[in-house]
Amino acid sequence: MEQDSRLTFHPYRIMLFLILAGLTILFLGFSAAYLYNLIQQNIPPLKIPTIFLFNTLILLASSGMIILANRYYLNDETNKYKTALLVTILLTFVFMAAQYLGWQQLLDQNRTFQSDNSSAYLYLLSGLHFVHVFAGLPFLILFFITAIQKMKEPTSVLIYFSDPLKRLKLKLLTIYWHFIDILWIYLVLFFSLVYFFR
Repeated sequence: MEQDSRLTFHPYRIMLFLILAGLTILFLGFSAAYLYNLIQQNIPPLKIPTIFLFNTLILLASSGMIILANRYYLNDETNKYKTALLVTILLTFVFMAAQYLGWQQLLDQNRTFQSDNSSAYLYLLSGLHFVHVFAGLPFLILFFITAIQKMKEPTSVLIYFSDPLKRLKLKLLTIYWHFIDILWIYLVLFFSLVYFFR
């Protein structure tokens, strides 16, 4: 019970929620600034590239896989746990590649960072999101590598799955991953709604 209490107020947990709060304020602030500029300068809104919608599905799939990874971790299902982590990593790389293609589509339409405010805000917000996806990737890879190294014999598997700190880290990574997905869905909905109702 005392150990659970320590984990509840663990510095990792507090640090994560401070990061998520900061990201929320950042995205809401830039969204408000975009709306203000849109109204004040009467600039046309921007239609997001179709591939951004495809990216939403990729991120939702990655969220589903990391949920499965947590389930397999709690059930001590070694191979399924490693597979779920690997698929999550691969989906993340697919998302980043597709995001690059989305920016390329914007450039093909002569929508650059300097061309207009709508494009600038889309590049800024999607770029910030990309950076935070990329920032979470090393932690996913580290979990996967650790799982391969530690899950070789029954004793090391038992130690790995019974480690409360590792369980906490996986849970916090999952929360971060879901939050990044929610940010992306917000971004896509925000620009889509502004485009349709402006």
